[in-house]
Amino acid sequence: MERKFNVREKLSYAFDNMMSKGSAGLIIWLGALSIMLIVIFSLVVLLTRSSPGGESFVKVMWMSLMRTLDSGTIGGDEGSVLFLLTMLAVTFGGIFTFSMLIGILTTSLESKLESLRKGRSRVVESNHTVILGWSEQVFTIISEMTQANENQKNPCVAIMADKDKVEMEDEISGKIDSTKNTRVVCRTGNPTESSDLDMMSLQNSRSIIILSPESDNPDAEVIKTMLAIINRSADRTEPLHMVALIRDPENFEVAKIVGKDEAEIVLAGDIIARMAAQTCVQSGLSIVYQELLDYGGDEIYFTDEPGLYGKTFRDSLFMYETSSIIGIKPASGPPVLNPPMDTVIDSGDMVISISEDDDTVVLSGREDYPIDRSLISTGFEDECKPCRIIMLGWNWRTPIIIRELDSYVERGSILKLVADKNLCEPGEPPEGLKNLRVEYTTAGTTDRRVLEGLRIGQYDHIIILSYTDVLSAQEADSVTLMTLLHMRDIADNLGRSFSLVSEMRDIRNRNLAEITGADDYIVSDQMLSLLLTQISENKNLSSVFQDLFDPDGSEIYLKPAGKYVRTGSPVSFYTVLESTADKGEVALGYRLISLKDDSEKAYGVLVNPTKDTEITFSDQDRIIVLAED
Repeated sequence: MERKFNVREKLSYAFDNMMSKGSAGLIIWLGALSIMLIVIFSLVVLLTRSSPGGESFVKVMWMSLMRTLDSGTIGGDEGSVLFLLTMLAVTFGGIFTFSMLIGILTTSLESKLESLRKGRSRVVESNHTVILGWSEQVFTIISEMTQANENQKNPCVAIMADKDKVEMEDEISGKIDSTKNTRVVCRTGNPTESSDLDMMSLQNSRSIIILSPESDNPDAEVIKTMLAIINRSADRTEPLHMVALIRDPENFEVAKIVGKDEAEIVLAGDIIARMAAQTCVQSGLSIVYQELLDYGGDEIYFTDEPGLYGKTFRDSLFMYETSSIIGIKPASGPPVLNPPMDTVIDSGDMVISISEDDDTVVLSGREDYPIDRSLISTGFEDECKPCRIIMLGWNWRTPIIIRELDSYVERGSILKLVADKNLCEPGEPPEGLKNLRVEYTTAGTTDRRVLEGLRIGQYDHIIILSYTDVLSAQEADSVTLMTLLHMRDIADNLGRSFSLVSEMRDIRNRNLAEITGADDYIVSDQMLSLLLTQISENKNLSSVFQDLFDPDGSEIYLKPAGKYVRTGSPVSFYTVLESTADKGEVALGYRLISLKDDSEKAYGVLVNPTKDTEITFSDQDRIIVLAED
């Protein structure tokens, strides 16, 4: 049988519902109660005609309102006892209701301020960059964004992480001296929660960077964040531009399925492995990559130039004096680096260039190029010899690095692999190598006697890997740092210089291990931060860098200057460009061996030189080229 509720229960239920609405409900309730008190007591005064001056109903209501707002007003009242008692009742009612109202308003204001302090308000921005997640990579990304946005109007970087807003702001201000004209906005929230993502105005964003969290399963968090973004942005009129960092190759395909065409996936382990392999065997290449990835010098840009329509790719190489053309982005299709020299640039195609800024990619307008073909080398034979490499340490990226090395060394090269079985779970070196023979042994890689017994004087290159499969990032970096310091000291005692490449996970530890030269290179998450920033600014750069780091297609090489021009004679870079174009290659710059110890001159590496400047090369100098091999 249905139960009947009495009036008291219904009123109590209605009152509970009103109170449950929070501050807004209480304010409405107290306001209504105040009006009701004023009306009731004004009617009493009017019906009993107790008002001393016979005022109207509106005048009596005004008098009652004044007494509810200011209890001191009653001190000047005169009239009958009934009138004074009525005004006294109104005053007591006002004290009760307005005291509660002021308390509620104060509490609500404090709650709102606390909410703002915790970073739970919506970001009202457009064309901003969103960073989801928190790690040491944040500081590198913000620093690079600050430089990239110097010529932008009112740029903004919005960060959301499961971290206190004030802590994030304090860390940023403590580690970044100035953000210049870029505003950095921090919000506290879980990037995998759709409701929290609403705070970031993703629909209005220019790009979204998803960082890999410092957790046991970072890739799962990244993929969940991507799913939350896509599900929350179904009504967006334009596609999203997401850049996500995935660490394990086994999760790469899943991330691609989730992100589809809206996400550029950066495979961290693969990139680090390829960087380690390429920079190990090519002296100075690390400086070139640093130049292209950060915003401190020259970067890669895409430009639509109608003046190039109908010209060949070879023609375009000479038509820019302060920019270096490296490829073409067809109107429909992915970017192509170093295409055939006779490739015609059609309407809608963009050229890919290296330049100081996007507004410096300008046609020179000159037609008389100072090319001296008498200074172009002919019949030069590059003596390529097998090399000897020591690799200290082991992690799951080791087989990738070995396979990459096999693509860059000459047949008959030797790799001596030394790993400490107490610090890792070493596997077997990869099979099917064509050019590299691997010698594998287990020993302590931080033991000075073991390292001195390796006789490193007979080797050309040294790679120190991080034991991240078993040890934490900090523990693994500590082991790497100790090994690195030993190897530098042994090399100094021998009076030898080596190509020394080491791997560290934490950017802070990289800063502790000071770089001592162009051949002393530390691969870390800092390079990944630079890469994420570049791709967030232009998604087409994802294909460009993937091609540069891949042994298939065209990559960057440093080849003997004598292969292209006569050494010992002044020669313009136009002549160098002509010689490399004859061989189907593109000249990007050069390295002068006389400046190999000068850090202020980038250890002799110059990318994108002014083409009419004359240089006198020695036999040890190198030309930086984009070539297939």
